[in-house]
Amino acid sequence: MTSEILYIVILAIVVFGFFAQQILGYLNATWFNKPIPEILKDIYNPDKYRKQQKYKLENYRFGIISAAFSFVLIVGMLIFGGFAFVDSIAGQITENFILKPLIFFAILMFAADILGTPFAIYDTFVIENKYGFNKTTPKTFVFDKIKGWLLGGIIGGGLLSLIIWIYNLDPEYFWLYAWLVVVAFSLFMNMFYSVLIVPLFNKQTPLEEGDLKSAIMEFGEKAGFNISKIFVIDGSKRSTKANAYFSGMGPKKRIVLYDTLINEMTTNEIVAVLAHEIGHYKHKHIYKSMFASIIETGITLFIFGLFAGSDILSQALGVDEASFHIALIAFGIIYSPLSSVLGIISSVFSRKAEYQADNFAAKNALASDLISALKKLTSQNMGNLTPHPLVVFLSYSHPPVYDRVKNLMSKNTR
Repeated sequence: MTSEILYIVILAIVVFGFFAQQILGYLNATWFNKPIPEILKDIYNPDKYRKQQKYKLENYRFGIISAAFSFVLIVGMLIFGGFAFVDSIAGQITENFILKPLIFFAILMFAADILGTPFAIYDTFVIENKYGFNKTTPKTFVFDKIKGWLLGGIIGGGLLSLIIWIYNLDPEYFWLYAWLVVVAFSLFMNMFYSVLIVPLFNKQTPLEEGDLKSAIMEFGEKAGFNISKIFVIDGSKRSTKANAYFSGMGPKKRIVLYDTLINEMTTNEIVAVLAHEIGHYKHKHIYKSMFASIIETGITLFIFGLFAGSDILSQALGVDEASFHIALIAFGIIYSPLSSVLGIISSVFSRKAEYQADNFAAKNALASDLISALKKLTSQNMGNLTPHPLVVFLSYSHPPVYDRVKNLMSKNTR
């Protein structure tokens, strides 16, 4: 295969990916006005449902505009040699084998973020604000941006530097050493993300003594799950949307509750949500998902290692000599169809895992409370009650709320 043919393949993948995304978005939009299933009719009153329909439609239309903008940018970069141009700028600054790629990606990432900022501002301060979700202040928005840039530079830049150094040290076994580094980094971040990263953006405080904490501890003891660290995060600092999650592994695992969740739900509903999360641990979904991700990462790095040193990937993007960072860009685009297929497979298993976690809650006599919690979360977050089945199959990591409620209703309830 020549570099010219590979260039056409790359361009075709980008074009196909964009239009496939738009077709799926359109199919989903055609189901917006489907009748609400009978078992979900209590989620929205007529006024709230009309508001939710407008919210979905506005997000859909805005998504088309933002996706089209990104599409035009990437196609323009491919047609007019944008990647080669940025590479030449980085080369004028330095030819150091580590610094040059870092400058190259810094220019791309910073430019992309700046160009995307107007869309983020509109989404946050217009759409989300219009429908009562946004609590982010301009100051918080700006500081989030700055912190994101710093973290990306320190963590992303550091990891990329190490990987490039490994490649130059031993191209033949680069994939293996890089794999070990990425796995170690992923495990470290999984263990310490809530301790090191979250505090930079949100305040976490231990859950106060009281009925809620007692109920959670009591359920954890009943389920044979050691719960020693329960934290409340100030999610209301940015949005009214609610959530809860587990983080960490082993002695570092902790429960994190959004303050918005505590404010909107009863004690039994919160315990039911946590029972669902504990169900993930009981079924070892976290470790299974991590293992699958590790294997996929290894395969991806192995394939990339086979082609990283060849001229053809770099030449396809307008750079004459083999370049690690240019090859990485080209490979990322070429690999995206396979990545999408693997994503679909992952989503299938993820939805199955969600049912298993729901069933764990149901087995502990919490089905009715979890149904109530799911309905409240859907209402509070203005969730879509009637997604298109193809969109669900291709991209939903969680089953639609209708399917989850129907499954829970079939179990024994209190």
